[in-house]
Amino acid sequence: MSPAEQRPAGAPTSTPAPDAVRLDVRRGDPTPEELAAVITVVTEAYEREASAAVAEEEARPSAWQVSARALRAPLRRDVAWGRFAG
Repeated sequence: MSPAEQRPAGAPTSTPAPDAVRLDVRRGDPTPEELAAVITVVTEAYEREASAAVAEEEARPSAWQVSARALRAPLRRDVAWGRFAG
């Protein structure tokens, strides 16, 4: 029986809450215990995956930042260079 058929006539239609679990049975006729077991296993696997998917707190330097040379020090005008020092 679909959810629309289970609702009494004249009952307002509502959308499921964002946290609601939706399960569509495509084949067979599972018992409520089997459905509960499937929901439990899938929920636990989802929570485990969600807890492991954590973004790094410190951003790593980009490839551009790693490969870019640092700025060179300014030229010292007070030091003579080469044979033109006079």
